[in-house]
Amino acid sequence: MRRFAFIAPLALVVGMAASPALAQDPQVNVTVGGDLIDKVEELGQRDVDRQVERLTTVVARELARSGSLEGAQINLVLTDLKPNRPTFQQAVDKPGLSIIDSISIGGATIEGEVVTADGQRLPVSYSRYSTTLADVYGYSTWQDAEQAYGRLASNLASGRLVTR
Repeated sequence: MRRFAFIAPLALVVGMAASPALAQDPQVNVTVGGDLIDKVEELGQRDVDRQVERLTTVVARELARSGSLEGAQINLVLTDLKPNRPTFQQAVDKPGLSIIDSISIGGATIEGEVVTADGQRLPVSYSRYSTTLADVYGYSTWQDAEQAYGRLASNLASGRLVTR
């Protein structure tokens, strides 16, 4: 089983130099798991790596902005990804597939845990997908996945860790 990880101390993600005063910033770790491991080749390694990095960045920035979960470790697993438009790899594999005209229901599923500064482990589970093509908003390949990342980050920052 192949696993991919992007681990970024919060201070580096938000562009600040690491300092002793920032030692309590949350650490965000994102890996690939679940059904997504089998889809990496289909979606393209480059796209999946970028989505892992993007989820890490979005969560870290929101936690830095809100000042939430100081000293915590956030361990997330990206278990499913669905693009709104074909990825580069999908377009290469299927030459007749239009990256401009093709549109799909997209989204992401994220699971994991938050380990608080006092050692408490809190489960995290979040997924968001468009329900119909009419709900697909925007024109980017990963628009719905981006919305999932933003909403998860907002939930984490406000302490809403409920399964959804």
